[in-house]
Amino acid sequence: MSILTKDEILDEIKQGSIKIEPFNEDQMGPGSVDLRLGNEFLVFKKVRDIVDITEDVTHEDYTEKVYIKTGDRIILMPGDTILGITLERITLADNISGWLEGRSRFARMGLLVHISASFIQPGIDNKQCLEITNFSSMPLALHPGTKICQFIFQKLSGRAKYTGRYANQDEKNF
Repeated sequence: MSILTKDEILDEIKQGSIKIEPFNEDQMGPGSVDLRLGNEFLVFKKVRDIVDITEDVTHEDYTEKVYIKTGDRIILMPGDTILGITLERITLADNISGWLEGRSRFARMGLLVHISASFIQPGIDNKQCLEITNFSSMPLALHPGTKICQFIFQKLSGRAKYTGRYANQDEKNF
């Protein structure tokens, strides 16, 4: 297994093993592709009851969808977590997986864009859900269209395809 560099990512795009829609080459770094923040967010409701973390728990029961127009912003207070979604849809062949990571410039401001589920399964065809948390002591304003995270591509030694709960996610079902 190996991490793909810019040239290898571009080769895989040409071969159709990686699809990024929409794609602009200026989003590429030497070993990753920046993804932009979409316009839809799931904001957690203020709940006073205890939420049991079991296999039956679902974030849908505790969130409300919010749409932020391009040019506007959503404020994330210290300690708050919201769910966002990328503008780009990523489609991977069954021999490529990836990692969704934050960008250093925003991490230095206390912004975490992916809490713990950063591994992206092979064979996916979806927009990426972002588990965004403000770890700073100040309110942070998030703007749709910002290059908020980076996707790192990894070639697998075998083949597999993700068919789980979040397959084919987009703004309707993240």
